[in-house]
Amino acid sequence: MPDTLSLTFSALADPTRRAILARLREGEASVGQLAEPFLGRMTLPAVTKHLKVLERAGLVTKGRDAQWRPCTLNAAPLRDVDAWMQDYRAHMEASLDRLGEYLKTLTTPPYPNAADEPRDR
Repeated sequence: MPDTLSLTFSALADPTRRAILARLREGEASVGQLAEPFLGRMTLPAVTKHLKVLERAGLVTKGRDAQWRPCTLNAAPLRDVDAWMQDYRAHMEASLDRLGEYLKTLTTPPYPNAADEPRDR
């Protein structure tokens, strides 16, 4: 069985699933409401499969209110991804800081004053 981090990354790998999550940031929605922007490009069963991947990853939960099955966003797996990325973020920021310092040395003229420049004799 894959770990939760792998399930989350796998679910986030698809742009359709990311669009569904973006819609759910606005609040709960039915499967039909979530499928609406994709109909014409894909079928309702295809959208339902995407929702099942998101559910398996724990990113979406489906409730039950009579005949209505509202889907809601569950941000907990995203917090786990963020926690995992913290170490990598710190490494990348340090690397970018070093690159910035190096680039400053390339753009600073070696002789800031014209009087300091060596002259050909």
